Amino acid sequence: MRTTLLDIVQSILSDMDSESVNSISDTTEALQVASVVEDVYNNIIAARTVPELNQSFNITSLSELARPVYFKYPEGVKEITELYYNVSTTGGVEYQEIKYVEPIDFFTSMPSSDGNVVITDTDGETSIVVVNDQMPTYYTSFDDEHIVMNAYNASVESILSATKTKAFGTIYPSFTISDSFEPDLDSTMMPLLLAEAKSTCFSLFKAGSDPKIEQAARRLKSAVQNDMYRTRKANTRNHYGR
Repeated sequence: MRTTLLDIVQSILSDMDSESVNSISDTTEALQVASVVEDVYNNIIAARTVPELNQSFNITSLSELARPVYFKYPEGVKEITELYYNVSTTGGVEYQEIKYVEPIDFFTSMPSSDGNVVITDTDGETSIVVVNDQMPTYYTSFDDEHIVMNAYNASVESILSATKTKAFGTIYPSFTISDSFEPDLDSTMMPLLLAEAKSTCFSLFKAGSDPKIEQAARRLKSAVQNDMYRTRKANTRNHYGR
């Protein structure tokens, strides 16, 4: 069962012994509480791994003939964990993983400029050499904004295509202050959102925190880290060489 923003605001107002509302817009205090909930929600998704926010998506092509191997991170992307490209040369579907390498490794792996394509990086100062007769195999990012791949096949396409990419990672969701908005958290993490928001509201609007609410928030912080996934993950253990 999903919980709406109105449900959360009403619960917090009730605990603070404040005026009850039928809509967030009924009182200034209700709007203030909703704003606190938004801040706490953004803090939670920024500081923790939230499985519900993982999804697949295309990355954004820079669409410049002068930089045929350049992409941009789409708006709202927190991180990319895997990246694939359709390397088929016959119009079919053949996704191949494009491995991430550190910028220095990207530079040291570059071919010579003889017979290859020299590209000026987006900063206008660095030259990058890529091959134009094969599909990409690895990528890097110099500024955490652009993605640069190592090759493209000019006989297939003049620039690498966004529609041929498939990335997996985390995208920050939008938050809307409206009665019906449902924060994108599962039933495991929703109590943490409520407890953290209540604690913050008591501190801001009631000149002090409630010990019980603080205690609940601390317990939930620890609990959700061990119970976030609905699919159980195998325990990962360190292997130490001797």
